[in-house]
Amino acid sequence: MAFFSFSPAHSAARRRFLTAGLYGAAGLALYSGEIARHRFEVTEREVSLVGLPRSFDGIRIAQMSDIHLGEFTEPFFLRHLVDRVNRMQPDAVMLTGDFVTEGIGSKQYELRAANLCAEVLSGLQCRDRFAVLGNHDFGVSAGYVAQVLRDRGIPVLRNASVPLERGGDRIWIAGVDDPVVGQAAPDLAIPPAIRNLPDEPVVFLCHAPDYADTLLEQESGSSVGLMLSGHTHGGQVRLPFLGALELPELGKKYVEGMFRLGAMQLYVNRGIGTIGLPFRLNCPPEITMFTLRKA
Repeated sequence: MAFFSFSPAHSAARRRFLTAGLYGAAGLALYSGEIARHRFEVTEREVSLVGLPRSFDGIRIAQMSDIHLGEFTEPFFLRHLVDRVNRMQPDAVMLTGDFVTEGIGSKQYELRAANLCAEVLSGLQCRDRFAVLGNHDFGVSAGYVAQVLRDRGIPVLRNASVPLERGGDRIWIAGVDDPVVGQAAPDLAIPPAIRNLPDEPVVFLCHAPDYADTLLEQESGSSVGLMLSGHTHGGQVRLPFLGALELPELGKKYVEGMFRLGAMQLYVNRGIGTIGLPFRLNCPPEITMFTLRKA
């Protein structure tokens, strides 16, 4: 029988290797949690829309998503992002859900977080601001989250639509409840009276991006030129060669960025906050600035 033993030199080398590994893991956690989580990107996109009126050619729309205030996203960070959006002077701001996180504390704590999030977002210096709810907002209280946003001058589109008007022209902003835990009803959000109108395209807000496939099966879906979503956090933690470690329901197919689905374009924003762990890796927080162009 053979016996294996390690010399003092081998033991010291093994200890150095383990120590280096521990320091490396600690450094990665520090970077992902304190640096990468706050190092956001502004993504600028030009989007051509069929039927966009000439008076809307060049309109700039900012998108923010998945704030998750109260879990790991700090109020100071959200205020910083609001200031950044204000400096870009968009014509409209779209907020695509998950303002808070479900299950992180008492119900009172979560409701206070929703109220604080709405208060900070009220600092957006833009006349046209619209929101839809995400699955976590429903888990906390869809009615309360919607109400505190409305109280701060941010309309919440719950299977509803509103026109944006310029010089006699208009486009439509439609939004649905979260399709994961809510009752998304695109045929209510885009009623027959506003479907496929010449020179009146529809921008559609929906928290969960994979709902795009279902939307396109609906009669109302043919009216949508651009769909804006969040929900996935872009994967939040993306490992080299492996990609995202975990993706949510209705967020596994369209993970981040722009997709063309027939006549409709879908954009999936990586969001601002995190859930589960306060880490982002290879997946920075994002504000998106769209410039709409007449196709």
